Amino acid sequence: MNDFLDLNINAKILDALTENNIEIPTPIQRQAIPHLLEGKDVIGQAQTGTGKTFAYAIPLLERIDAKKKTVQALIMCPTRELSLQVCKEIEKLAKYTTITATTIYGGESYEKQFKALAKRPQIIIGTPGRIIDHLHRGTLHFSAVSYLVLDEADEMLKMGFEEDMETILKEVPIDRQTSLFSATLPAWVKQASKKYMKEPITIKIEKKTLTAEKIKEVVYYVKKEQKKDLLVRLLDYYHLKSVMIFANTKAMVDELVLFLQENHFKADGLHGDLKQLSRDRVMQAFRLGSIEIMIATDVAARGIDVEDVEAIINFDLPQENEIYVHRIGRTGRAGKTGLAITLATTRQASRIAELEAFTKSKMELAEVPTPKQIQTRTQKHLTEQILSGVEEAYDIHDYDNLLRDLARKTTDPTPIIISLLRILNEKENRNYPPIDTVRPKMKTKENRSSSSWVYIAINLGSNDQIRPNQLVNFLHDTISIHREHFGKIIIRSDITYLEINAQAVRFLKDIKNKKYMGKRLTYQQVKSLPKR
Repeated sequence: MNDFLDLNINAKILDALTENNIEIPTPIQRQAIPHLLEGKDVIGQAQTGTGKTFAYAIPLLERIDAKKKTVQALIMCPTRELSLQVCKEIEKLAKYTTITATTIYGGESYEKQFKALAKRPQIIIGTPGRIIDHLHRGTLHFSAVSYLVLDEADEMLKMGFEEDMETILKEVPIDRQTSLFSATLPAWVKQASKKYMKEPITIKIEKKTLTAEKIKEVVYYVKKEQKKDLLVRLLDYYHLKSVMIFANTKAMVDELVLFLQENHFKADGLHGDLKQLSRDRVMQAFRLGSIEIMIATDVAARGIDVEDVEAIINFDLPQENEIYVHRIGRTGRAGKTGLAITLATTRQASRIAELEAFTKSKMELAEVPTPKQIQTRTQKHLTEQILSGVEEAYDIHDYDNLLRDLARKTTDPTPIIISLLRILNEKENRNYPPIDTVRPKMKTKENRSSSSWVYIAINLGSNDQIRPNQLVNFLHDTISIHREHFGKIIIRSDITYLEINAQAVRFLKDIKNKKYMGKRLTYQQVKSLPKR
């Protein structure tokens, strides 16, 4: 089986695939599509970027009755960004059909979604919380749903959507076809598959390497207080026209946006506090190139799909190994080479070793570029730019009057050329603050991250009107525990029990200074989680 023709897909979908230059199915598509076309339930374990959206979307489109204007398929996603991306991919596939899809997610006005639902789409893609809201309002009905998809189920669990997913699984007709896709298979997924799926086929796609071969990975060691100065040097040195910079907090995103704009870079940022209209504006500007640098948190970047990202920069080290893979996977796509730059302090050398052990790839230890090296590289870049336009310049007469005027005022073209070059390169006279050369101490053994879990009790409960996803978001935003560090969450009336990755326990020390709805927070470590 070497292309989609062998999968017995109808001509309209094949035409859409061909139009998008997609001819050879990925491993997850090759294995999942035949089972889904037969009507079987499927559990697909595959990393982001393996083509799982088409793996479930193609069979779904094949089996939907385009003549019936009712909701026949429901796709649950963890974030609005992923929901929008999935909808975009489905619309590509459905271009030559009459099947329609729409998205419903939090952060967008209900009125807009009411109008979209009133058009009676056959496919709904959305986040669990907003799906349930529409169900309770009576604006969304599940009675005709025959196909249910849980996309990135492990992410939904980490964001506290377990109860919402259970509710939806119970409400959708029992004779449906269910497919579940997840990068990992936590305990809840296995339990849910037994409870809500019919003899599911499990497909696991192993990756030989977690990072693409065409991505060059580089690490710079620098003192924490000099990271921003190094960032400016690197942006000037590499001359990047499309770069994503990752920070771990919304505050750092805002700080870097302001700092880079003050240094004459075309930069903007994305994080969870931005309204959808602002997010769309930033994304469109980045796609069109009017913004060359986008700074984002991992959650804000979730589901964003931008072609031709030349490089990504880890300004902050990711708190989870998988997040590093997600980040750098945004460059080096479609056969192109990519660059992944990581800024680290010497105290984080063991964390770099953990990432290298996880990805089975080595980061190149790079030297901080000197002002002279930056100048030399910049002048070479300018030379290439000028020479590439010389040939076509002979046929352009737009500047004839200006050239004659300049010729009358001076017989020596050298000062004019220098003046023009300075105008062209506005960063020529940038004053680079000195950066200390630092080297990590090499250790004889690699430190590997612990995957063990610890159990924590926090003095918040249902009496405080807290929900799992609210608590996860609160702890992420206030004490920087990443969503991927959370496991099970059990809420009682006045206490909540959390399963937290051992790597994240160190962040809990900051909780004693925090309040939730005016209530001062406390926590303690417990031996185990209570039974539900």
